[in-house]
Amino acid sequence: MVKDGKIWIAKNDNLQFLYPKMGNRHGLIAGATGTGKTITLKLLAESFSSLGVPVFLADIKGDLSGMCAPGKESEDMSKRIAKFGIDDWSYTSFPTRFFDIFGKNGHPVRTTVSEMGPILLSRLLGLTAVQEGVLNIVFRVADDNGLLLIDLKDLKAMLNYVCEHREDYTLTYGNVSPQSAGAIQRSLLALESQGGNLFFGEPAFDFTDWITTDESGHGMINILDSTELVQSPLLYATFMLWMLTELFEKLPEVGDADKPKLVFFFDEAHLLFRDMPKTLNQKIEQVVKLIRSKGVGVYFISQSPSDIPDEVLAQLGNRIQHALRAYTPAEQKAVRTAAQTFRQNPAFDTSEAIMELGVGEALVSFLDEKGIPTMVERTFILPPQSLMGPVDAFTRNSVITQSPLDEKYGLPVDNRSAYEVLTAQSAEEAAAEQRAKEEAQKAKEEAAAAKQKEKEEAFLKKQKEKEAAAKQKKKEKAAEKLFNKTIGRATSSAFSSIGRQIGNSIIRGLFGNSK
Repeated sequence: MVKDGKIWIAKNDNLQFLYPKMGNRHGLIAGATGTGKTITLKLLAESFSSLGVPVFLADIKGDLSGMCAPGKESEDMSKRIAKFGIDDWSYTSFPTRFFDIFGKNGHPVRTTVSEMGPILLSRLLGLTAVQEGVLNIVFRVADDNGLLLIDLKDLKAMLNYVCEHREDYTLTYGNVSPQSAGAIQRSLLALESQGGNLFFGEPAFDFTDWITTDESGHGMINILDSTELVQSPLLYATFMLWMLTELFEKLPEVGDADKPKLVFFFDEAHLLFRDMPKTLNQKIEQVVKLIRSKGVGVYFISQSPSDIPDEVLAQLGNRIQHALRAYTPAEQKAVRTAAQTFRQNPAFDTSEAIMELGVGEALVSFLDEKGIPTMVERTFILPPQSLMGPVDAFTRNSVITQSPLDEKYGLPVDNRSAYEVLTAQSAEEAAAEQRAKEEAQKAKEEAAAAKQKEKEEAFLKKQKEKEAAAKQKKKEKAAEKLFNKTIGRATSSAFSSIGRQIGNSIIRGLFGNSK
């Protein structure tokens, strides 16, 4: 709640305020489960929105969507409001937009592979130095050839292409081993199986759409549905790394502004630091340390301050500590650690107070107007003005469809990029290869046909020659037969004539008649 231009958070004997100009000095909301952390988170988010400051919330448990609807009157709420002596209390809704990497419970959030870049992607995937070098080559070849890397299928196709043509690129870009390419493909497959194919694509999200206000000047409350996202830690880390990098690189320096330009709330913050890539932890540390000058505030919500790395914890100037229970030595140590993070108040023992706090109570310490932490105070936290708990699916869908971002980001667009170009090129090469094979087969068949024809012609020629020889031989035999027949007759006639002459001569000799 905003009062006199300041954020009214809590009350004891005095009102406890968070100064808007100190909102970008970051903060922590801690406490055991069920002690009121989510209520405090909503109160802060509503207050920043009322000041015209846009807010981003990672909704891990799915109970923050009620900020788009006004709260409901109840006996408990009436008693709580009366305790604070608020005369002008009203239940109200706040301008809200819903986002979801998977596109189920909000506008999709996408980016391109090129926007992520090879260095961040390599570190996120835990690639070795050699594998990172190969990925750099893939991005460079794509860039030099004007091939867009938009989604994961583009990157996978490009990786395959470079690996298949590695001999052509070795002298220009460096060695690309099939083993390294295979390892990168396996890492990409793991990211894809967690939903990376939904996160990488177009239309790419413009993070300035988070830095908007409604027509009345209230800051937009942007809620990222993370109930499913946190079940995919690699994808969650990918989104966070992209988002923090975008903010850090693209937001201009603003110095010490009167209020933040944008405020982030990360519920269940221990998930950001547990079992996440080292690169993400380093980026979070970098952003928390340096993004203050860009007018961005970051608030972590977790059970204990010990969930937050010391390098980050040291940068959180505004503290709200709900109750912690100490039943084990480890829990007792966590209580002492939490107490030590405050500037001590001699009026009470901070460690004991942490364990005695009831629901809705908290120890608070904010930075004063000079940026100095105030002494810790035991207080009661104000209630939020919006609906406690989640809204129904119908209300959520109404908010989504009425937003101008639904038309802008609702439907994915698959533009022509590396995958399409390489697929077409591969198809052309395959077609050319098929044509070459068909032509070679055709030439082979034609040669075989010509050879067969030549054999057939030779056979026919030989047959004709044989037939001609047989005819000639038959002809010669007939001629010979005719000749022999003719000669025989002539010989027989001649011999017959000679015989008659000889016979006549013999007869004439016998009878003395020479004539």
